[in-house]
Amino acid sequence: MRGWLAALLLLFAAPLAAADRPADLELNGQISRADHQSYKEVPFTLPPGTDRLLVEMSLDQLEQRTVIDVGLADPNGFRGASGSNKRRILIGETEATPSYLPGAMTPGGWKLILAVPNIREGVTANWQAKLWFLKAGEPDEAPPTAGRGPAWYRGDMHLHSAHSDGSCAPEGGSARVPCPLFLTLQTAAARGLDFVSITEHNSVSHHSTLREAQPFFPRMLLIPGREITTFFGHFNIHGVTRPIDFRIAPAAKGGTTSFNAIADEVHRLGGLLVINHPGMPSDERCMGCGWTMLDVDPTKVDAIEAVNGASVAGVDNKVAGLVDGTPFWLGWQARSGRVTAIGASDNHDGSSRADRLGTVGRPATVVRAADLTWPAIREGLRQGRAFIDIDGVPGRLLDFSVTSGKAAAVMGGALKAASGSLRLSVEVDAPAGTRLRLFDGAVLLAEQPLTGGRQTISLAHSLPAGRHILRLDVVRDGQLILLSNAVAVEIGR
Repeated sequence: MRGWLAALLLLFAAPLAAADRPADLELNGQISRADHQSYKEVPFTLPPGTDRLLVEMSLDQLEQRTVIDVGLADPNGFRGASGSNKRRILIGETEATPSYLPGAMTPGGWKLILAVPNIREGVTANWQAKLWFLKAGEPDEAPPTAGRGPAWYRGDMHLHSAHSDGSCAPEGGSARVPCPLFLTLQTAAARGLDFVSITEHNSVSHHSTLREAQPFFPRMLLIPGREITTFFGHFNIHGVTRPIDFRIAPAAKGGTTSFNAIADEVHRLGGLLVINHPGMPSDERCMGCGWTMLDVDPTKVDAIEAVNGASVAGVDNKVAGLVDGTPFWLGWQARSGRVTAIGASDNHDGSSRADRLGTVGRPATVVRAADLTWPAIREGLRQGRAFIDIDGVPGRLLDFSVTSGKAAAVMGGALKAASGSLRLSVEVDAPAGTRLRLFDGAVLLAEQPLTGGRQTISLAHSLPAGRHILRLDVVRDGQLILLSNAVAVEIGR
């Protein structure tokens, strides 16, 4: 009982960071013994255009065992109740705090429903409810991973569960069943991942499950994602919870949107867009899997999945084999400018911990980010500060910078050089017996053996005038294990 009281005091008394701005509305009230075992409805108006509602409750006289239970109703009815065990409540269209229902954010008259199970004789208590009417793309709560600071963070950004076509064997059975999302998260945590994005096919039903699970995984950032699955290619969107129409087709065939329109909406909402498995075929073997999308504005693409673990494992188990996405990534850069390469598992069985491509975290994308939050991970990816770890082994590293005279650029950046005399500084951590290779696009320029462990390597190379795409990889027995992003170098003529 003493522990229960301590938890309640901590829950309602400690300051909590909610949205990163002052509340839009504050509701206040006072209760006394006359309110014991009674209900109160406190009306408020939800403005049009509200994407999510965030409520933060506070109450004094907790040491006197004063208790207020909380619930919410919208114009259409009851949205949930959480007793006194949740100080902060979020409700949105596709996600909500456990105890509450996601759904339409109907503007108009809403109600805060208060129940007073106990207040002692002679006690007067004050309660307050702060309300934020959050717009689309506006942050709500900082994740428990925030505050870790600058580091290399490893994650898997292509995962499926029972919320789309993920399946696994049940307890005591062999016939596969829809695989619970929690198993994917458990496997990701066991493999030391710092972040995951769950990307169900055209679905948003998993977003509330992720919000519920985030406190249970306080060291792993859970990102809401989606695989927009069309007849002309698949692409992931990350960090967006609102429903988005995916029906890309001519109007005569029921189409309602376009790739560019979806991309604009994703970016307006603070998300990231990644073309998936472009090396796959697009026929009856895998309908719509390859990239045949027309009328794409290349500036609206943030990243390309150069390595898709499930595709590689399902075809020839060679990263540089039949379904290699690297040529597509390099061709995109040559035609349209810089775009980030990532790798992801595309896992559909969260229970599997086999040591092979296509299981959770095989491969992983490792991102240099200012913090373990979605905005920081998103910015690191946009800047190309990332490399692909095929084996998904914590501690591996591949980063580099290029200098020419006083000009310099880090991996993911661009360099304008007056001459073609370049110097590279490489930070690498890979096993002994592997080889570091330097490329200009698809052309091998140089390679050298690695002795194992963390190394700083200096390379010098001269290139002719023109545009070059410098990148690195690490191979073992001819098979790729690490792949860097590129530095675009423009050498004056």
